[in-house]
Formats: sequence, structure tokens, C-alpha cells
Amino acid sequence: MFWLKKAISFWLMPVPLCLALLMSGLLVSRAGRRSRLGRALVAAGVTLLVLFSNKWVSNALLGPLEASFPAIPELAPGAPVPGPLAKCRIIVVLGGGNSDVPGLPATSRLSSSALGRIVEAVRLLRVLPGARLIVSGPGDPGLPTHAEVLTQAACSLGVDRARITLIDTALDTEDEAAAVSRLAGGAPVALVTSAWHMPRAALLFRRDGTDFVACPADFESRSGPGLRWTDLGWDSESLERSTLAVHEWLGLLWLRIRGWPEALRTAA
Repeated sequence: MFWLKKAISFWLMPVPLCLALLMSGLLVSRAGRRSRLGRALVAAGVTLLVLFSNKWVSNALLGPLEASFPAIPELAPGAPVPGPLAKCRIIVVLGGGNSDVPGLPATSRLSSSALGRIVEAVRLLRVLPGARLIVSGPGDPGLPTHAEVLTQAACSLGVDRARITLIDTALDTEDEAAAVSRLAGGAPVALVTSAWHMPRAALLFRRDGTDFVACPADFESRSGPGLRWTDLGWDSESLERSTLAVHEWLGLLWLRIRGWPEALRTAA
């Protein structure tokens, strides 16, 4: 089921979907019999690619997801920690991917999402000196797991390795939620993941009965208040934001199909 889900979702991502529409349209048009259908498919592919690459559209798709949970504010040294967060003795960082380029430090091998997550976790560890860190993520055979790369990055940022627990067999967020639930044993945890991923993660952790404080990181739709003319442009970063948004909205839709009526309302 995991790999089937991955295969289906791949072809629904903006770039593969648009390319599939364009190629299908060109092939149908060349066949000569359904030229109108071919032109419609090409037009659909071009239109979607233009929309997904637009700054305003990508922020509109991603913004509601990132606005679902507020960020943990700046915590000045010596200042009191917010009540719910102060009770957490476990900080959980969900996996976000990494490369395996030899010679690079762990912080440079992490994806931008994973780096943002581990930096936020280290920030929280500094104000929660009694907390331990749980990092998650599998790896390819013969290579360090993602959890290990996160551990190396955390250690390079000053975290004692003895404070870190690794989950290296969870394939997706659902697996991570189940594993953390077992490790936490009912204790409150600070849940760190990307802001755009937090709505889906929160649903899965809540289902498994984990008492958590949402600590979103890696905010991508950071446009200021009001609409500026620069927000109406197009770039590859906008296409990437749209890809993140489509992936998460599809994930929430999948949970809704599986019988979770609150899934799409979470990020509304």
C-alpha cells in the first residue's frame, strides 16, 4: 500500500501531471483523429503549469496549511517557557529527507525542510534542558539512515548524542506517529515538522493518542501583509511551493476518504 500510494501521488504532483497532459495532448494530436482533445490536453497542461508556478497561487495553496498552527515565538534566555511547551520532556523531529553526497557535513546533506526542522528542535532543546530528542527517518541499504543524518546534524549544533533517540524504520508520517506513541508512553511531546505538513501530522499523532504541542518550522509562504506586484510573478520556487501544497492537500484528502471527516477542515 505504501509504494502504491507513492506511485499514484507522484503522477498527481504538478510537474509530472503537467508533463503527462502535455505529452498526451501532443500524442493525441499527432494521431489526427482527436485533435480537439489533444489541444485541450495541451492547453490544460500549460494552464496548470502557469498557475502552479505563480507566486500568488502557490502562497494561496500553501498558506492555509501553514496558518493552522502558530509558530513557537522567540524565547529569550531566562524568559519563562510557555506553559504547554514547558511540560514537554520529548522533542520529536519528523523526517524530511537528505542527500548522500560524500564529504559534506550533515547539515549540508539535509534537505531544506529537514534542516529547518532540526534547527527548530535545537532551539527548543536549549530552553528545555531536561528534554530528549527523537529523530525519525529510514535510509537506503548500506547508507546512513535519515535519522542518523539528523543526529549528526544535531550533534554538530551542540546537542549531546546521549539525548537523542532514533526511529529509523518508519516509512511515513503514519508510521512515525505510531512509533512515537509507543516511545512517549503518554508523556507530552513537542512535535516539530514543517508548517505545511503539521495539519496532517497533527491528525495522525492525535489519532494515536499522543499528547503533543505543535512546533511548526520551515515556513515557505512568508509573504508580507497585503498584495504586492512582486507577488504576481512566476518562478521555480513557486512551483516547488505548489508541489508541497498539492502533496499535503492530497494527503489530507486521502485521510478524508479513509473516514476522517475532520481532515480537510483542519487546514481550512
